[in-house]
Amino acid sequence: MKFIHYLETITGVGIYPLTSLTIFFLFFTGMAIWSIKADKKYIQALKHIPFPEDNNE
Repeated sequence: MKFIHYLETITGVGIYPLTSLTIFFLFFTGMAIWSIKADKKYIQALKHIPFPEDNNE
């Protein structure tokens, strides 16, 4: 028995793909809006976190 047959036996399984798509769309839309509205100085500060220029080693 293949995996798809297990899914066919679940009542209301059709709502899961729609829910997943909605969560995906809302998350990435929210992230796009945040990235557009974010303070540019804050973004510049985040860009330098992995490799700070003031390395005293």
